[in-house]
Amino acid sequence: MQTKIISFNKLVIVFLLIITSSSFSQQESNGKYVDVNGMKMYYEVSGEGDPLIVLPGAHMDIMSMGKIIPMLAENHKVYALEFQGHGHTEDIDRPITYENLADDVADFIDAVGIEKVDVFGYSMGGQVGLKLAISHPQKLNKLITASVAYDLKGWQPAYSEFIPQMTPEMFLSMPFFAEKHKQSANPDAYVAFLKKMIALESEPMAWEEDVKKLSDRTPSEKTPVLIIAGDSDVATLEHIVAMFRLLGGGVMGDMGNPLPESRLAILPATSHTAVISQPELLISFIEPFLNGETPKGFFEN
Repeated sequence: MQTKIISFNKLVIVFLLIITSSSFSQQESNGKYVDVNGMKMYYEVSGEGDPLIVLPGAHMDIMSMGKIIPMLAENHKVYALEFQGHGHTEDIDRPITYENLADDVADFIDAVGIEKVDVFGYSMGGQVGLKLAISHPQKLNKLITASVAYDLKGWQPAYSEFIPQMTPEMFLSMPFFAEKHKQSANPDAYVAFLKKMIALESEPMAWEEDVKKLSDRTPSEKTPVLIIAGDSDVATLEHIVAMFRLLGGGVMGDMGNPLPESRLAILPATSHTAVISQPELLISFIEPFLNGETPKGFFEN
């Protein structure tokens, strides 16, 4: 048992250090704040074109998303957000839940005057994007989710077994989080934030029926989804394929019928943290999806 706990600790240390290696540098920002649900949410805007919201993962800020944002900004007006307690957005006295975070994004869309928007979310940001599509379908055109699950049962067994072992002390034993704690104007509040993030890992999540409805709605509220995942991601491959099938995917093409609007992209030799480090590959999937482009088969003109 002790060996298993040690191996799990190594797993989470590697996971968090890779995720946060370029994050929270607190460099000079060129962003703005908007009042959303009792907090001032930080965001940055770049590029021109149809609006696209980018949602970072847990413990990540805008900068830690890397090159994908400026690459997306070449063809879209990108609104990159920082969630409650993340980056420049301060924490507030409220649980951090997928429902609350999705409601924040929905209110952000209204606050900045966007009628309808595409969304790209990675990891926790992808979970929030999925919840946003479920709860606020009228605000979305298309959704790109990277490294997500629709049910707690979809996580890899190693990760599911590790979640109950997470503690604030484990986080604070790592240099990055220890420095954040030390620099915080309210160290106790930072520990409270870590507890909220740990609680999020165990939030009940059984969205199967809700996900299935995303492709069954009326045209104005239907949400095509591009699912992106690594072949060694935090969710099992079986779960990722099951999600694709819930969205109408996995049928045979070349039979005279249009392909489903939702799509699936599996990145080879790719772990959870390596998904976001391949922006060129991500763009090669994202842009055709947003533009409605599909490769031509032998039987198409």
